[in-house]
Amino acid sequence: MNLDRFVATHQQTWHRLDQLARRKPGSLSADDIATFVADYQRTSTHLSMARTTYADPDLTARLSQLVAQSGATLYGSRPRTLAGIKRFFVETFPAALWHLRWYILVSTVVFMSVAVGLGAWVANSPRALDAAIPPAIQEALVAGDFVEYYSEKPSGQFFAEVGFNNIQVGFLAFAVGIAAGLPTVYVLIINAANVGLAGGLFHERGLAEVFWGFITPHGLIELTAVFVAAGMGLALGWSWMVPGDRTRGVALRVQASRALVVVVGLIAVFGIAALIEGFITGAPLPTWFRVGVGVIVEVAFLAYWFVLGRRAARRGLTGSLSQADRVVWDRVPSA
Repeated sequence: MNLDRFVATHQQTWHRLDQLARRKPGSLSADDIATFVADYQRTSTHLSMARTTYADPDLTARLSQLVAQSGATLYGSRPRTLAGIKRFFVETFPAALWHLRWYILVSTVVFMSVAVGLGAWVANSPRALDAAIPPAIQEALVAGDFVEYYSEKPSGQFFAEVGFNNIQVGFLAFAVGIAAGLPTVYVLIINAANVGLAGGLFHERGLAEVFWGFITPHGLIELTAVFVAAGMGLALGWSWMVPGDRTRGVALRVQASRALVVVVGLIAVFGIAALIEGFITGAPLPTWFRVGVGVIVEVAFLAYWFVLGRRAARRGLTGSLSQADRVVWDRVPSA
């Protein structure tokens, strides 16, 4: 087929694709969408033929522009756009959290079991407390080191340092999950032990309100983010150990795609926790106000997770990175 006949044969397809690409996705019917996808695939093939068979620069440029324009419509606005960012936080990230909820529950149970169990033990056993925390350090903590930690540095500097540290801890729990999830459990246990020992010390000294007054404001949302990161680590480890009817490589890639979504979302969550810890926890504000901020933020995040996550899951979203980049055709009513 010569060049003129090639253009004449496919001109109608290109024109139709151009017209559909200029319309908003919400205005397309189910038949329009099917036609659009088919024409996009055909035109992509035509572009390849124009480059290799006909070597016509004008036709190649024309089809390249058409394929690029159509691809932008087909795959939606990129994450750099406001629409993409909104879709990520309203649909993709909540969907990822929803699909990981049971792994996150496991990480929460592991952490809380160790923290509460160890805290209760040292709070009721002075010998265990002395064995776990040297007496000199105990005295320093209750004398003011614990409280001063949250206010001894400028809020901005403390916010930056805490935010970086929180992200490190959370992502460490996530990253080591590939090793069958065991290192993730270890990271959880170590951090749970630190929290449990501190809480047990203050309870043993009759200063429980001090501990909870300075831990609760930022700790609720911060620990929730850690549980999410650890849950993602456990999911990676489980997908490698028990891939189901898929190969280990495929199962791991599916979870890894979701993991990238969780990583981006948790940066925002850890940032919120750091803001509270840097500007609220150590501020000279009433305890009820500081604790109230922490509770409100935690409840808001859980509502965001379960309401938007369940809604996204019902629409078939799984929180994978590939879905984050596609146009949401399922918003369009079927014919």
